[in-house]
Amino acid sequence: MTSQSIVSRLAYPRQAQFPFVHFRGQYRKQPGYANLHTLYLEPQALPRFVRESPLAMRYLHLLGPIDWAVFPERDLETTWQITATPYAPFVAACLVKLDQQLLYMSNLRRFLVSYPTLTWLLGFPLVLTPRHCFGFDVESSLPTQRHLTRMLRKIPNACLQFLLDETVRLLQAELAAETDDFGQCVSLDTKHILAWVKENNHKAYVKDRYAKDKQPPGDLDCRLGCKRKHNQRTSSKEPLPTPADHALPANTIPVAEFHWGYASGIVVTKVPGWGEFVLAELTQPFDQPDVSYFHPLLADVKRRLGFRPRFAALDAAFDAFYVYEYFHRMGQDWTKGFAAVPFVQRGGLTRAFDDQGLPLCDAGLAMPLKSTFMARTVRFPHEKGCYVCPLLFPKATEQTCPIAHERWAKGGCTTKLATSIGARLRYQIDRHSATYKRVYDQRTATERINAQAVALGIERPRLRNGQAIANLNTLIYALINLRALQRVRLKKAERHL
Repeated sequence: MTSQSIVSRLAYPRQAQFPFVHFRGQYRKQPGYANLHTLYLEPQALPRFVRESPLAMRYLHLLGPIDWAVFPERDLETTWQITATPYAPFVAACLVKLDQQLLYMSNLRRFLVSYPTLTWLLGFPLVLTPRHCFGFDVESSLPTQRHLTRMLRKIPNACLQFLLDETVRLLQAELAAETDDFGQCVSLDTKHILAWVKENNHKAYVKDRYAKDKQPPGDLDCRLGCKRKHNQRTSSKEPLPTPADHALPANTIPVAEFHWGYASGIVVTKVPGWGEFVLAELTQPFDQPDVSYFHPLLADVKRRLGFRPRFAALDAAFDAFYVYEYFHRMGQDWTKGFAAVPFVQRGGLTRAFDDQGLPLCDAGLAMPLKSTFMARTVRFPHEKGCYVCPLLFPKATEQTCPIAHERWAKGGCTTKLATSIGARLRYQIDRHSATYKRVYDQRTATERINAQAVALGIERPRLRNGQAIANLNTLIYALINLRALQRVRLKKAERHL
């Protein structure tokens, strides 16, 4: 039986003959019904009671563009007599929950019970009975609130990443005729997420609130992390300003905030005139540094777009050589591909390089490479080089240091740098150029996306499990993309009127 014939029979439930399976006095419809995408493409096949429901039609147009036929569904063949709940209708229901801003799964279940047409549209296996006007028992068709909560904890995050794959594909296709720069310039940032534990409640007394070796019993997956108010100071020797409105010593002002929780990293691209769109998302415990998000997120961006972005706008936390190296295009001018990142002064050093990429000493002499070694005690192991005084290597000369440097008597100046070209680029990029400033202005795109995510409840989730929070975050950003897709299509339709 085709999906269209099943849909047409559901339009007249009292006269329809359904494939029934008897189980404890109830009847459950077998799999094979049409999915949201099929119904979106063939709205004439919808039963009348669905077409007459504004809420059901609203979510058909919001969720229907996703190709649910290729959703990575779990194996529904079980040894139990009861039918397993598919992942696809559950994920669609979670998107409805976020869009309606329902706080708990119990609220979602009551909402679906109140709108049987929506329950039918999302694709939950139905308990068919002629005693109800729609032809099925909506209470018996839906999983329990407890099972819905369990599914959010157990569903693999890869299934939900499929939603981001689909939304990026749809947005890329929709904007192909409008711009050829979709995804060429990206911005990356992280958003802190507070765990639902009493250690984050400053009204509750907790001994050793910020002792990282004392895991909160309310959430065994969260970690203690630092949310910095400023990524860098202009100088470590400069005193903090004395506040004008509070009689507190300046040295007691906290420069950072500590929380138990998680962080969500996102990559966003901005298309002028059309909006901002999420390209990748990753959630980790709060003790992970910002740079740990870079490689996984950019790998997802490349997989979804089919190419590597040329430009990036990042904050000072990403001032690392491998970030500059990733966006550098060999054999081209740096303005054709680069990372716009503020420079972070480390150790009071400002380096200069010659045309061959060798660092210059304080006297302006190019320091040759003496040896290389692998730095393995860092987060990203890489090759480093030891550069020495040119007056002493490879051959000692009779010349002395022209500036009588204090290191001359101790064997001359030495410096250690990563041999990657990114170690040189972070010093040589012109951060005052118009091109750099134009790219760096894109960094606020992540802030606007995160503002939407905060409105959807990403900052304070009512969950106590790391997997559930990661899944919720992926759903939030997928919903943001779906809403953006609707706005793009509406704007294009208005232009053609």
